[in-house]
Amino acid sequence: MEIVRKQTVAREPITLISPHGRKLELGKRTVVMGILNVTPDSFSDGGKYAATDAAVRHAVEMAANGAGIIDVGGESTRPGAAAVPLKEELARVLPAIRAIRKELPDIPISVDTYKAEVARQAIEAGADLINDVWGGLADEDMPRVMASTGAWVCLMHNRKDGGAYSGDLIDEMVADLREMIARAIAAGVEPGNILLDPGIGFAKSYEQNLEAMSRLVELRQRLGYPLLLGTSRKRFIRRTLGDVAVDDCLEGTLATNILGIAAGCDIVRVHDVREMARAARMTDAIVRGATE
Repeated sequence: MEIVRKQTVAREPITLISPHGRKLELGKRTVVMGILNVTPDSFSDGGKYAATDAAVRHAVEMAANGAGIIDVGGESTRPGAAAVPLKEELARVLPAIRAIRKELPDIPISVDTYKAEVARQAIEAGADLINDVWGGLADEDMPRVMASTGAWVCLMHNRKDGGAYSGDLIDEMVADLREMIARAIAAGVEPGNILLDPGIGFAKSYEQNLEAMSRLVELRQRLGYPLLLGTSRKRFIRRTLGDVAVDDCLEGTLATNILGIAAGCDIVRVHDVREMARAARMTDAIVRGATE
């Protein structure tokens, strides 16, 4: 056990407090973020939870199965997905957030959006975290909204050029993420509210996704911020397992997240909450000594 712990990223536990007073403890044990797509065209579960009552039922189920955060998204980020107009995205996510907040008053809610106005209204509706797959770069108003709401923010690594890297992958990812961090802090975001996502599956080739996964410890050490890892059911896993179906890659998702936890990631974003919560509990007992 001691050998494993020496290979992981050690950090003192921290507690984040949202503008609504909800708390998120990081460092003691892994937080499982349950994915809730209120979209008709998600690559994995499009349409299943688009209706508000279905979304609430699924959120309650995920919370019961061990989710510590519910991540609500109203626009698919899969490759080739059509952009969703602002009004339509608001109509999808706001009723879901309000209804979930009523049913689950204490659980943190994340809004998965790159649109500043969606983020602003979602926080007003009761969300605690802005999860932006463009790290505040797609909408020039997003850093200001992140700052003015006082929300927790997750800045994900991404590139509009589709991933044209000229040098070392991690060097360039670190530089990109530092630029996102600097923009957010310059706008007034508190550094203690920032989480980072390495953006596995975004603007990276198959080989680059595997390399980024293999170097998570380095990424975590060089940046110093809590890491959120989102690999669930992604294409690089399905390819590795022999081009299996989207709903047939649980073992691969578990493997990537267990590796991520051992590398120091604090949050794992998944579709299969029950299975991941159990795997995280076992991994935490080994690498963090969290047995309760």
